[in-house]
Amino acid sequence: MKPLFPELTPQLMEPPADAPLADRMRPRTLPEFVGQEKMLGPGSLLRQAIEQDGLRSLILWGPPGTGKTTLAMIIARRTKAHFVSFSAVLSGIKEIKEVMKDAEQFRRATGRRTILFIDEIHRFNRAQQDAFLPYVEKGDIVLIGATTENPSFELNAALLSRSKVYVLEMLTEPEILSILKRALEDDERGLGGRGITADDGVLEEIARRAQGDARFALNCLELAAAAHRITPEVVRDALQRTALYYDKAGEEHFNLISALHKSMRSSDPDAAIYWLARMLEGGEDPMYIARRIVRFASEDIGNADPRALTIALAARDAFHFLGPPEGALALAQAVLYMATAPRSDAAYRALGAAMSDIRSGKVEPVPMNIRNAPTGLMSGLGYGKGYQHAHDYEEGVTDQDCLPPGLKGRVYYQPADSGYEKTIRERMERFAELRKRIGARRREDPG
Repeated sequence: MKPLFPELTPQLMEPPADAPLADRMRPRTLPEFVGQEKMLGPGSLLRQAIEQDGLRSLILWGPPGTGKTTLAMIIARRTKAHFVSFSAVLSGIKEIKEVMKDAEQFRRATGRRTILFIDEIHRFNRAQQDAFLPYVEKGDIVLIGATTENPSFELNAALLSRSKVYVLEMLTEPEILSILKRALEDDERGLGGRGITADDGVLEEIARRAQGDARFALNCLELAAAAHRITPEVVRDALQRTALYYDKAGEEHFNLISALHKSMRSSDPDAAIYWLARMLEGGEDPMYIARRIVRFASEDIGNADPRALTIALAARDAFHFLGPPEGALALAQAVLYMATAPRSDAAYRALGAAMSDIRSGKVEPVPMNIRNAPTGLMSGLGYGKGYQHAHDYEEGVTDQDCLPPGLKGRVYYQPADSGYEKTIRERMERFAELRKRIGARRREDPG
């Protein structure tokens, strides 16, 4: 039987001499593979499945440059199954459907499976992903998907339930360093034999700045190697900017905003300013950051420091007025203020408790005494009867019931004992005493 889509089958021959260094140095066997010891160490289930050619469908999830495609190529070299590789960026679902139909016929004719590797599988929408399911269920296709995005968000539940998700971690600096040294010394595929020297510490600097991305590190090394002597100045020129793994629409987006929010909540200004800088350098929309700071001011500080909300809104306006890079200082000022302000989530809890009551069915009519009575008919029906005008009472406090009868005595707002809310709590205690006195006088003199 002729090969299925031979033009889509991965090129397992050696890359040409002028291929990028990262392609030339791609590991060809499991012993060459660097990193992911938990997942691929001796005796691990995945390693055994690869070595015994007994793979089932799996999803490889991890940051760029951690070995997802490399691992798929190693599997392609070892497996007896037919192996087809796609990039979801370059290929459409129509082509993949044709491969899956051929895979079904191929299995019937030969008894052999087809391993379908899809790089950036998250690029397919959920309806398109459904096309894989019948063939995965029947065993015609062993699906290997690679993604930098959280599969929980990007892949449909049916596909996830039929696949094992393996999480690839960012490579450590020592692991990146070993990859760089191998590339510098390798005479066959790397830079060995070219008389290239490296000053002390420069490879360590590349490894540090690579942020766990082997591809980035090798690309940087290749660029720096053009100078033959790799110096700190050459490395700085090659690096240009730190390799920040940041996707404004993916999981890392949510990880970083969570880190910023929780650092402010934990009263850690140093961590908060670091995560703010990470987001700004990663290209996050400053207005999104500003909105989250505004939310934090109400959710986590509230009336413990009422100025926090004003400062958050001012930072938003300042950035809008100044633009980058100067406007970033206003966001930094606001973040530092939030991280050092007194804390209270009393407003957040109060609103949540009130909404919970409403959603549970505690929806009662407005009490007659606090209804508006703009017409004589409404006055005659009792609208506004018994209303106590606060300005006629000491300190503006009345003892009238403003909650519906079924919620009488319900307490939603419980101020914290911090910042300005301590003053509010003391004032509310004073209000409670005044209400008791008003009630007592009313009982003594009903008229």
